[in-house]
Amino acid sequence: MKRKSWQAWRKYRWRVAAIGICVCVACLAGVAKVYRDYEALALPPQISDLPVSVVVLDRDDRLLRAFTSQDEKWRLPVELDNVDPLYLKMLLSFEDKRFYQHSGIDVRALLRSVLQSIQSGRIVSGGSTLTMQVARLLDEKPTKSLKRKYQQFLKAVQLEDTFSKDDILQVYLLRAPFGGNIEGVRAASLTWFGKEPTRLTPAEAALLVALPQSPETRRPDRSPENARVARNRVLARAVSAGVLSKDVADSAAVEPVRTRRFAMPILAAHESRHIRFRTPQKTVHRLTLDRDLQIRMENMARRKISAYPAPISMAIVVADHQDGEILASVGAPDLLDDSRAGHVDMTRAIRSPGSTLKPFIYGLAFEEGIGVPESLIVDRPTEIGGYQPANFDKAYQGTVTLREALQLSLNTPAIQLLDAVGPARLLARLKRAGIRPVLERGAAPGLAIGLGGLGLSLRDLTQAYSALARGGEPVLLSICRGECGQVSEALNSARVLSDKAAWHVGDILSELPQSSGEAVSQVAYKTGTAYGFRDAWAVGYDGRYVAAIWIGRPDGSPVPGETGSSAAVPLLLEVFQKLGPERVPLPEAPASVSALSAAPVPIALQYARVQKRISRRNGADELRITFPPDGAEMDLGLLQNGNDQAPEVPLVVKVSGGKQPYSLLINGSPQKTNGFDNQFVWRAETVGFTNVTVLDADGRSARVAVELK
Repeated sequence: MKRKSWQAWRKYRWRVAAIGICVCVACLAGVAKVYRDYEALALPPQISDLPVSVVVLDRDDRLLRAFTSQDEKWRLPVELDNVDPLYLKMLLSFEDKRFYQHSGIDVRALLRSVLQSIQSGRIVSGGSTLTMQVARLLDEKPTKSLKRKYQQFLKAVQLEDTFSKDDILQVYLLRAPFGGNIEGVRAASLTWFGKEPTRLTPAEAALLVALPQSPETRRPDRSPENARVARNRVLARAVSAGVLSKDVADSAAVEPVRTRRFAMPILAAHESRHIRFRTPQKTVHRLTLDRDLQIRMENMARRKISAYPAPISMAIVVADHQDGEILASVGAPDLLDDSRAGHVDMTRAIRSPGSTLKPFIYGLAFEEGIGVPESLIVDRPTEIGGYQPANFDKAYQGTVTLREALQLSLNTPAIQLLDAVGPARLLARLKRAGIRPVLERGAAPGLAIGLGGLGLSLRDLTQAYSALARGGEPVLLSICRGECGQVSEALNSARVLSDKAAWHVGDILSELPQSSGEAVSQVAYKTGTAYGFRDAWAVGYDGRYVAAIWIGRPDGSPVPGETGSSAAVPLLLEVFQKLGPERVPLPEAPASVSALSAAPVPIALQYARVQKRISRRNGADELRITFPPDGAEMDLGLLQNGNDQAPEVPLVVKVSGGKQPYSLLINGSPQKTNGFDNQFVWRAETVGFTNVTVLDADGRSARVAVELK
C-alpha cells in the first residue's frame, strides 16, 4: 500500500510542483501589479488645498458669515479641537473602532463582513474603514465595481502612508456628506442644529454619525423618521461600545428630530462681502467685530427701521477709539430687503455730513485763540463773500456764547468762525484724522463745507470723531485682524486738534440732553441734517467707544421732517446703552484748562474775534422762487392714470427774498405750510402742468410753471 502511495506521489509531484510554481508566479505577478498600481496613483491633495467655504470670523474666531465653496458646497473649515469629543467617540465606535490600529484596511472587519454576508445571504455590515471612506470622498466617484473597490483599497493605504490618523479624520470631518450641498460636520451642525459642533448632545452627535451613511434618504427635513431610526441605531451601538450609558441613550432616543434647516449665519453682511472680494485668495478672514454686539446692532436696526416706510434705510458703526478696532458695522438693516436697497453699504456711501463737522470748526477756533467756550458771538443774518448761511429753523438767537452756539447747532456762528479759521485749514485737519473729504472736481473749499457742502461716509465721520475722543490724537480705524488687502496711508503724527481744544469741544457736546434713564451719561455727541432732509446723522463718544448713526434714503432723495436730533440721536443713545450700563468717563480736563476754569473770560475774548459783517438781507429784497426753475420738467415718479397713494418723491419749492410769512398756492389753491420757512414740500397727485405761486406778507408774488411727471 505504501509502495502504491509513493508511486502515485511520484506520478503527480511534478504537477503539484508546476501548480505551486504557477501560484507563486501568479502571486508575484499580482504583488507586482499591486505595486505598480500603487506607484501609479496620483498623490493625494494636501488638506490645505481642498476647496472649502470662505468664512468670516469675529474677534474671538466666532463665525459671522460663510460663503459656498467653489463647487457650490457648504463645506466649512474644521479642526479636530473644535468638534465635540463625544461625536468623535461615537463616530469611531460605529464606523471604524480599530481606526487607530489598522493601516487603511481592516482585514478583520472585511472577513467578518464576508462571513456574515454568506451566512445571511445578504450584506449585513460593511468592512469599509474611515480611511477607505475618505479615499472615496476625495475621489468623488462611486465604488460599486470591483475595480473601483480595488482602487479604493490602494488609495486608503496611500493615505495612511501620507497623512497622520488625525489628518485623515479631519478630512472625513470636512468632506462627509450630510444631505444636499452640505458637507462636513461643521456645516451639518450649523444647518441641522443652528450651532457649532463644539458642544453636542448625545442625540445630535448620533444623528451626525448616522447621516453620512445615506445622506439623501435620511435628511431630517425630508425623511425625519428615517433619520430618527438611523440615529437611534447609532445610540444603541454607542451603548454596546461603552461610549454611552443606557439611560443616556434611552433619553436621547426619544428626542424629536428637527425637520427644518437653520439658515447659515449672515452677520456683518456688507463687511463680509467687502473683505471677501478685497482678498479673494483667502478662505478665512478674521475681523475685529464683536459677534454679540453685531447681533445686537443688527437686531436694533431691523426693529427701528420697521417704523419707517421703504425705501428709508439705516447704518451704524461702533468702534473702540482706544485701539482703533471697529466692533460693529451695519451697512443696512437687511441685506436681502430690496425695497430698502439692502445691498447698498451705507457705511461707505459718500453723503453730505450736514452739521457734524461743526465741532471741528469750534475746535480750531479754540485752538487759534479766536474765542473760548464762553466768548460771545452774534447769531444774525449775514453774508460772507456772497454766501448767505441761514439757521435750520430760519430763526436767530442774537448774542450767544460759543458753547450755546455749538449746542444749538447754529449755522451763522459756525460760518463766521469758519471764515476766521479758513475752510482750507478745516480740510487739512480732517485729512490729519485719516479721511479724504470729497469735493466737486476742481472746486476750492468754501464756507459751505461747514454746513455739509462736501462728501463723507459714516466710516469717515467715525474716524474723525475718534480723533476728537482721543483729545485730538488721530487713530486709524481697522476692521481686519492681520493682513486683509487694504492699502492704507499711514497717519501723520500731527494732531487733529490740541488736547485743550478737543477737551473743550467734548465738554460742550457732553452737556447735550442724554437718555432719560441712567444707563447712558457722559456721552458727547453731535447731530447733522443734510440739506433738504436727505441725511440724518448722529455721532458720539465716551472715554472708550465712538458710534455713528445714519438714516435716510439710499438714493439720496429727501425724507421730509427727519432730522439728526429727532431720528438719529435716540438710536445713538440706545447704542451706548447696549455697550453696557457703565460709561467710560470722558478725559479729565488738561492742566491748562483747569488752571483757567475759575478765571473770568479775558476782555479780548469776551466776543469771538470774527469780522463784523452787515447782512444785505432786508424786507425789500425781490421775492423769487429759486427752485424749481420756470418751465422745468420734474420727474416725481407719478402714475399716468391716477395715483392710489402719494408719490415717494415730493416737489420741493424754495423761496428767497420778500417778507415773511409766505403763502404757497398750487394752481391757485392755498396750501397748508409754515409761512416762516424758505422751503416748502408739496406732494403732487397727478401729472401735467402745474402753476406754483408764492405770496409774501406785503402781497408780492412769484410764480413758476412746471410739468410734473
